[in-house]
Amino acid sequence: MTLYHKLIFLLLLVLAIPFGARSQNVAVKTNALYWATTTPNLAVETRLDGRWTAEVSVGYNPWTFPQNRKLKHVIVQPEIRYWLCSPYYGHFFGAHLLYSHFNVGGIKLPLGIFSDLKDNRYQGDLGGIGAAYGYSAMLSKRWSIEFELGLGVIVSSYDQYQCRTCGSHKGHQTKAQFLPTKVEVSVAYYLK
Repeated sequence: MTLYHKLIFLLLLVLAIPFGARSQNVAVKTNALYWATTTPNLAVETRLDGRWTAEVSVGYNPWTFPQNRKLKHVIVQPEIRYWLCSPYYGHFFGAHLLYSHFNVGGIKLPLGIFSDLKDNRYQGDLGGIGAAYGYSAMLSKRWSIEFELGLGVIVSSYDQYQCRTCGSHKGHQTKAQFLPTKVEVSVAYYLK
């Protein structure tokens, strides 16, 4: 069984955990920063018990931009959270997994991050584990804004191609890196 298949199996197992959806204990969210990358995304969080909640977020970017620039990917990220005060309000700590299948290239990122993305294309999978800190501020009875930053280890396995389109194959690589695993400014709505 390949790394890709193991990660898929692990994520499906986590997603299969039955979450009790009691009234006023379910939040539906979207990450505004993720929308800035043209990636539609949605998360559902539910209260487990006491100060614990569980969240599953998904994002999907199918677009190819002019000059064959791509940030195509699908990502699934389950997370468990411990709230210092009470669920959905105040400070929390989280632990999460993530899996993504990606096809990216021809993009210039700010601050020189991954500078070779401008002239190369990468296609593959990544999986990771991370820890996070966050804060949720209630705006009203049903709305809140949430901030979260996570760091962790990501293992990626990908093929590299010379140019953004149909360039020659430059090789295959598997790499482990310590990186941000979650950056979030989300708007949440609480279901009744």
